[in-house]
Amino acid sequence: MKTNKRRNWQQTAFPTRGRSAGFSLIELMIATAMFLIVAGAAFSLLASHQPLFNQQQNKAALNINVRNAIAQMQLDLVNAGTGYYVGANIPGWPVGVTIQNSNPGTSCFNSTTHVYSSTCFDHINVIAMDANTPPVHPTDSTGTTCVSTTSSTIFTDPAPGMTLAQTAAVFHDGDQLLLVKSDGSQMTTTILSSDGDTSGGKVRLQHNPTAADGTNTSTDDPLGISTNLNNKLGTNFCGSDWVLKISPILYSVDASDSSNPKLMRSQGGSSSVLAEQVIGFKVGATLWNAGTSTDTLAYNYDSSSYGYEYSRVRSVQISLIARTVPVTDPTYKFRNLFDQGPYEIEGVSAVVNPRNMSMKD
Repeated sequence: MKTNKRRNWQQTAFPTRGRSAGFSLIELMIATAMFLIVAGAAFSLLASHQPLFNQQQNKAALNINVRNAIAQMQLDLVNAGTGYYVGANIPGWPVGVTIQNSNPGTSCFNSTTHVYSSTCFDHINVIAMDANTPPVHPTDSTGTTCVSTTSSTIFTDPAPGMTLAQTAAVFHDGDQLLLVKSDGSQMTTTILSSDGDTSGGKVRLQHNPTAADGTNTSTDDPLGISTNLNNKLGTNFCGSDWVLKISPILYSVDASDSSNPKLMRSQGGSSSVLAEQVIGFKVGATLWNAGTSTDTLAYNYDSSSYGYEYSRVRSVQISLIARTVPVTDPTYKFRNLFDQGPYEIEGVSAVVNPRNMSMKD
């Protein structure tokens, strides 16, 4: 009896370790190996799909950027040739947009480095009045005769509700002026050479003189408003005519960083980036035919083909092409069909009809 009691006490105090108490070392090693295999496969699958995810994200961002850029241009272009000022009795504005088409004689794209130069891209200018500067009437220093833009000084009356000094203070060196006949029949443009001041009871505006036919050099007319005489240019403007300070909106591509050309919107001395990695920006126009009073059907992509007569522009087509950031990894095999570059591309085109359809006719 004593022997059995001792044995039962020993079994209770020191139970025998069975297989149900845990894993053996071999089992643990097998489980760990299986976990590593499954985890490795999962990480490998994730790593292989991560570039695809990034690619899709970049493509989506590219799509949004180019569409937003086009939308902004549409908003500006639809108002081209309108809104100069309220209350002016001018039946038709002389010019709403000017287009500077780039037609390089040699290739502007390097197929090896996938770099686009500045000559690959067009410019378009939306002519708009400076909303903070009211229009004024031109007059000479005595107030009895007209002014001529072939001279270097224009005198004007003060703007309604403003003093001479207040009116002079809104004109500054480098401002571009648009002079327009009261009936819209003639115009010209010039750039101020100094800040406005007062003299003899008038506002005095000193400017770079135009030529005898109303044209300017490219420096004095960077918007190309007076490029062609058929735009009904003039040099003499009288008391019922208008002097406008313009604040054009310029759309152009800044290719100074050859690895990332940017579509820029510039107005009033400030610029903003609308889209990056731009590889195409082309602007075309349909024209009003003075002989038949009809519009052309084809779009012109060379301003010289219609003699730079921007007053004939009736409809504007803008095409924008951008790309995702070029991939430098030599193992990246994808090449697009546009220029065979190691990136994806997105293109958007839009046709804009300015609200002012009475220009020139």
